[in-house]
Amino acid sequence: MIAKILTHISRVLVGLLFIYSGFVKLVDPIGSQYKFQEYFSEGVLNMEFLLPYTLPFSILLIISELVLGVMLLVGYKPKLTVWSLFSLNVVFLFLTWYSYTYNKVTDCGCFGDAIKLTPKETFYKSAILMVFIVILIKGLPHIKPLISKKITAITTYASLFLSLVITYHVLQHLPIIDFRAYSIGTDITEGMKYQEDSDEVPPIHDFMIETDDGDQLETMLAKDKAMLVMMYNFDSTEKDGIAAVAKVAADAKTKGYEIYVLTASYIEDLAATQKEYNLPYTFGFCDETALKTALRANPGIITVEKGVIVGKWNWTDADDVILK
Repeated sequence: MIAKILTHISRVLVGLLFIYSGFVKLVDPIGSQYKFQEYFSEGVLNMEFLLPYTLPFSILLIISELVLGVMLLVGYKPKLTVWSLFSLNVVFLFLTWYSYTYNKVTDCGCFGDAIKLTPKETFYKSAILMVFIVILIKGLPHIKPLISKKITAITTYASLFLSLVITYHVLQHLPIIDFRAYSIGTDITEGMKYQEDSDEVPPIHDFMIETDDGDQLETMLAKDKAMLVMMYNFDSTEKDGIAAVAKVAADAKTKGYEIYVLTASYIEDLAATQKEYNLPYTFGFCDETALKTALRANPGIITVEKGVIVGKWNWTDADDVILK
């Protein structure tokens, strides 16, 4: 009886945790891609040959988390489900142990940007989770379908289908839920302030518009209307996207917006680049991580009014940009 109760408690806890963990990353899979790029980089696991595959790897892992959580709760193929969860958590346990032991990738992204944990917290979370999964392995005979095998199968495949639909939508547009410090409604100035009696880095940091005339960030924040054209890496920027945002920027200019183009790339011949892509605006350098955090698009657009973010768009949605 005790084994059965422990199994059911573990089933609910593990299932809900994997569903939540998968969902908060599913709404922003590019964030997980960036995290795996950190793990596979030369200074961490030194597996740079995997860098081109970080996005599909992230999507596969995220959807697996969510769907396996659903499968556990409804009782679909319990043996396959539990052992798959065990295998996934072995990966998580290794990565979190590595981060904790060597102080690498100090935010593992286990819960995307929704919940921030220290390397120590993430490691112990994975270790405790493994205890519950071992209980599930021992209690496999007690894991039965909640209703019928047919209903559990339909529920599982429905969760897989919805996960794929959400992933496609997010990759074509922007995260459907923005947990980051640059969400719409954020006052950038407030986000950059250090809290009194605290050494914690503020939510918004390393954000700048560095030009030959100095940092233009304060000037931008004081503008009634400003548009930030974000291109974190000029070499990999979608060329069709540049044309789309250039058209919107030109329209915004006629409506009184001050236009800033932010990039982390070094542009050797700035004047020629501005002319070629029809972007005769202020170009400013910004930290690449800050740009990737601010907007999951390359290129994309952010509109700011008196320092407050009022709109964000992927270049694919350039026709939907709202200008006042």
